Amino acid sequence: MQTIRDAQALVGMLERGELNQEMTEKVEAVVEKLLEHSNEQPKATFKGQVSLVLNFVIKNGVVEVTADIPPPKLPKIPRKSSIYWAIEGGKLSTEHPQQHDMFPGPRVIDRSQQ
Repeated sequence: MQTIRDAQALVGMLERGELNQEMTEKVEAVVEKLLEHSNEQPKATFKGQVSLVLNFVIKNGVVEVTADIPPPKLPKIPRKSSIYWAIEGGKLSTEHPQQHDMFPGPRVIDRSQQ
């Protein structure tokens, strides 16, 4: 009589090994995405999650095991912010309303001295 002695062996045998392969692919995809985000923003912390759900049904001594791998949870990437100033009428301005432009109007560039 062959006995399954640990969960690792059970997971490896489920669905003739196909579940283990799919789980490995999901883990690799999540780690790859986390690494990509971490490389882009090295000071930030990113989290992901891969879950495996095992369902057991027993009837007359026979155990049926079904598995499910819900979609992985990937990190929500914070968007970059932009700064504007609120001005009269609920409008936004790219210039501070209390500072004056030192160079009003278009500037002429003299290219003859280059």
